[in-house]
Amino acid sequence: MDSAQYLTGQFLLAMPGIGDPRFERAVIAMCAHDDAGALGIGLGETIEGLSFHDLLRQFEIETEDAPDAPVHFGGPVEPRRGFVLHSTDWSGQDTISVGGRWSLSGTIDVLRAISEGKGPSRWLVALGYAGWGEGQLDEELRHHGWFSTEGDTRLLYDVAAQERWAKGFTTAGIDPRLLANSTGTA
Repeated sequence: MDSAQYLTGQFLLAMPGIGDPRFERAVIAMCAHDDAGALGIGLGETIEGLSFHDLLRQFEIETEDAPDAPVHFGGPVEPRRGFVLHSTDWSGQDTISVGGRWSLSGTIDVLRAISEGKGPSRWLVALGYAGWGEGQLDEELRHHGWFSTEGDTRLLYDVAAQERWAKGFTTAGIDPRLLANSTGTA
């Protein structure tokens, strides 16, 4: 498969009628996609009753200088595993660059850096991820289910979680109100 077909650094938007309730109106930031599979972080839903400060307290990290923020439902896989999607102006022990657009970190050092005011300038936190095995996402993309769009970081940082799905489509020039969950016949 040629690299132009890989979706690293882009967003996946769930099409109406995707057929899996876990992904209705999902917005997924694709952090890795290659021949071996794919990994993305969900951005379209936050976890009610859980904040960034709550997570910091669980790790016994001081919260007084840290901004608070909602925690996103990153996906159904490993929902207790945390990730931080963030600007490229900070890098830690396991940080990976995602298509040069944003970075992904999954260790406690990024939480400490944010709490101390020494972390990335822009960030969001998620628990869990969406994962696909070898060829699985590629097969799903051939059928009705997902729409891929440019990985514009404004969708990451400047749009509220509940508005990202619609905004992702409108940014791509599509009115989401006109999308149907079935196809017609001619």
